[in-house]
Amino acid sequence: MSPHVESVRSENSLPKTADVVIVGAGIIGVSAALTLAERGQSVVVVEKGIVGGEQSSRNWGWCREQLRALPEVALAMRSMELWRGMSERIGADSGYRQTGMIVVTKDEAEVARWRDWQKATASCGLAGGVLSAAETKAMLPATSDDWIAAIHSPTDGWAEPSVAAPAIARGAQQKGAIILQNCAVRGWETEAGRVTRVMTEKGEIRTSAVLVAGGAWSSMLLRRAGISFPQSGVYASAFRTESAPEVYPGGVGSPLFSVRRRIDGGYTIGMRGRGRVDLTPMGLLRARQFMPLFFRRKGELTLGLGRSFFDGPFALRRWALDSPSPFEAVRILDPDPDPKLVEAGITAFRAAFPILSDVRVAESWGGLIDATPDMVPVIGPVPDRPGVFLASGFSGHGFALGPGAGWLAAMQILGEKPGFDDSPFRLSRFREGKPHPAHHWI
Repeated sequence: MSPHVESVRSENSLPKTADVVIVGAGIIGVSAALTLAERGQSVVVVEKGIVGGEQSSRNWGWCREQLRALPEVALAMRSMELWRGMSERIGADSGYRQTGMIVVTKDEAEVARWRDWQKATASCGLAGGVLSAAETKAMLPATSDDWIAAIHSPTDGWAEPSVAAPAIARGAQQKGAIILQNCAVRGWETEAGRVTRVMTEKGEIRTSAVLVAGGAWSSMLLRRAGISFPQSGVYASAFRTESAPEVYPGGVGSPLFSVRRRIDGGYTIGMRGRGRVDLTPMGLLRARQFMPLFFRRKGELTLGLGRSFFDGPFALRRWALDSPSPFEAVRILDPDPDPKLVEAGITAFRAAFPILSDVRVAESWGGLIDATPDMVPVIGPVPDRPGVFLASGFSGHGFALGPGAGWLAAMQILGEKPGFDDSPFRLSRFREGKPHPAHHWI
């Protein structure tokens, strides 16, 4: 079942030209559009379904800089800066709340990893730190578990996924961006190697720059242009509860589940690290690149085989620019949630917080989390393809990083320096054989 997401007004007519065309109206695409529009660029966002209809409305809603992979820390800090000022920036409620976030453990080895992360990021000046067992209990008095420690960030928080991307999209519209929904991009044409026009199901838009921010569908679109982008996906499940008493205003990550408070007074809950990987043609072709990641998460992930082998984002498909594309066949990818994960999640949540033992599941949903082999996104120009930019492969971190990632992509398109090293996000690292080493802090 699709989770609720607020609606956004859609333009009906296709503009003839634009400085930048953005493929995908998720949190990253609309954040890039907001920045570009603020800088006086004519920008068109083209979305095959609706704004925030896929993973941008199906995630947990956590917004954090704590425990980020080291290549992401500077981007996460910039993104959190943007989250904190987003409501004022767009003149409306962005859904963001600064509540503090906490991760708890009973594992001394995990505490050691947290301290290693703190040492590695000591120069960043991040707030918070590791809490003792007593401090953890004081922060979570309603829990029945005896946690030995926690890592806490008072300046992190969450945003409501049903609200955030639509609110940012409306902010971009107010500044001049055009958003076309239910309109799929089929590809683009070039002259002398440079992008000259983007082809949609409703016609063409002449442009010199295209940003592919299509989430799990990005690699399929790029493949049509002969661009290799290693991308896979994990089918995940989440759910929300009915309104219930507050046990913590922010998010709590435990070894079994992660939970965060919601604007409506309930909780959003997901099983930590659990999901399903479907066998797909692209998955089989990329197996060597993704096998280390799969084995690191062995026991958390299950293998499946279904219709996604033939018509999902990682199927092998071909189409002409003047013919219907796979994107028109699947306007909104809406996988079913796994009832076993939902039941396991609510059972673990009730056990951890006995005062909520009667709380019930109000709604559950599925989603597809796109990932790269090293779980670090690609944000930047595509080598040897002038005018083509990519922002995808966020590996479950896209919602929190969205405002910063969209801003960074906009800076790259404008040819401006972001103020930090963005080379860790280059696409060429995979071709160079230099993916980032695996660091799993959370």
